[in-house]
Amino acid sequence: MKIIDSELLIKLSEQACNSPRLRMNHNLHASHEDKVQRLLNAMEPGTELPVHRHKDTDETYILLRGKLDVKVYNEQKELIATHRLDPNEGKYGIHIPANSWHNVEVLEKGTVIFEVKEGPYLPFSEDDIMSF
Repeated sequence: MKIIDSELLIKLSEQACNSPRLRMNHNLHASHEDKVQRLLNAMEPGTELPVHRHKDTDETYILLRGKLDVKVYNEQKELIATHRLDPNEGKYGIHIPANSWHNVEVLEKGTVIFEVKEGPYLPFSEDDIMSF
């Protein structure tokens, strides 16, 4: 068993601050081969996530701490929606359907999400990253 508490989130956020990518994962699944990928993802303002998609799997974010914008794009590379996750506004998570182009902008130091998607883990292919 693994308890998800303030101590874990603080430690993970500290690791994200010290990472060149300004983010750090804490996997709750046993391997990249697992059928369900469950992880905590600590992200700091300034982290860069490319606009990407997961062709064959949905993805769900539940915000545990902080604030971020989830940005959605169409095939023409146009921003079509921005969804703010902020517990102060009563917005705690988002479900992103398969094949949806998206990225996030972290707005608050110490932001941590619980992320779930189907496995096994597959790194992005060139077709899964939108180039501008």
